[in-house]
Amino acid sequence: MDREQYIEEHLKTKVANSCDVLVCGGGVAGIAAALAAARQGKKVILLEREYILGGLGTAGLVTIYLPLCDGKGRQVSYGIAEELLRLSVSMGHENDSRYAANWLESDDPARRTEHDPRYEVQYNPHLFAMLTEQLLLSEGVHILYGTVAVAVTQAQSRIETVIIENKSGRSAICCGTVVDASGDCDVAHFAGAPTSMYARGNILAAWYYSLGEAGYQLRLLGLAENPKKGSAEGFLSSQRFSGVNGEDNSVFMQMSHEAILNEIRSKRQTDPDLIPVTLSSIPQLRMTRRLIGVTEISDADEHQFQPHSIGMVSNWRKRGPVYEVPFESLYCNEIRNLITAGRCISCTDDMWDILRVIPCCAVTGQAAGTAAAMFDNFSNADINALQAALVHDGVVLHEKDL
Repeated sequence: MDREQYIEEHLKTKVANSCDVLVCGGGVAGIAAALAAARQGKKVILLEREYILGGLGTAGLVTIYLPLCDGKGRQVSYGIAEELLRLSVSMGHENDSRYAANWLESDDPARRTEHDPRYEVQYNPHLFAMLTEQLLLSEGVHILYGTVAVAVTQAQSRIETVIIENKSGRSAICCGTVVDASGDCDVAHFAGAPTSMYARGNILAAWYYSLGEAGYQLRLLGLAENPKKGSAEGFLSSQRFSGVNGEDNSVFMQMSHEAILNEIRSKRQTDPDLIPVTLSSIPQLRMTRRLIGVTEISDADEHQFQPHSIGMVSNWRKRGPVYEVPFESLYCNEIRNLITAGRCISCTDDMWDILRVIPCCAVTGQAAGTAAAMFDNFSNADINALQAALVHDGVVLHEKDL
């Protein structure tokens, strides 16, 4: 068949469920959004493609909960961001060098300076996934695993239903508001909202856990690229991946597996009993597609007061910068009841690399979930009411309040 040919489908899709807030994506941003919305008393459904929560932070083995602090002794990310960090190590941590004892076990501010460890941890992915699942279930969140959003229906610039596919087949969910925490801005894309791709493309990564003479270790093959430097030196491959193409993602995983296998073979020359114990079950893609929102946050906005801030994040790459995240970076005016979280929000490419990590996903997820529970039109949202709700739930909004 000619690849340019099409078949015409006539579908009759059953509306199988309904909810106040539909969260699409069960990574850290989606977990935070679902948790926040449920705590506002709303009926929440969370869709997750895999059969494990946490996204890159669990299934992707990127198990480093990066800093909640500015690296100079000040905590900047609070609320659910801190709650999930503490939950992640509540049954033990990995890698003592990344365990923030000066934050978790001490009230002494003298131990929190630019010369001391930052407020970050390394956790076990399996424990964190199960703990977050139990937390969401305890708050009444309905989790649908093995489920992907594939389309939407709309009327009057609003999403009315999200079409899903899973083992039960194809169905629809009626929803009041939608949080796109897919990581790839899938729902926004399906709805025709303005989006942008990461122009440079993603480098190959192949993180895995091994067991050998050195014990149980997280192996970091293919570190995250620094967009400001843009150097390919030391990368596993010169090939780049968009992250939103099925063929490319399949090749990504095959190349990742090959890189791991090659390293295992090499290391077995001196450690013959070395084995891989956990492989990533999803491609370790960092930046793919994001929203073009009302406001685009930039890395040049450090230490800038944002009157509509929904929380603060730091720069995991260096000590010092603090960013207030404006509410307007979470939504666009074109789709009234759609809001984004995590690495889907509106930002520049350089800021994207700062915002894509776990603490930032938790901060924006909490804000998106809270807003989705409170409003059905984000362009007309009462910002003061939203900020008051976030502060009530432990968020610090402005750097001047630290």
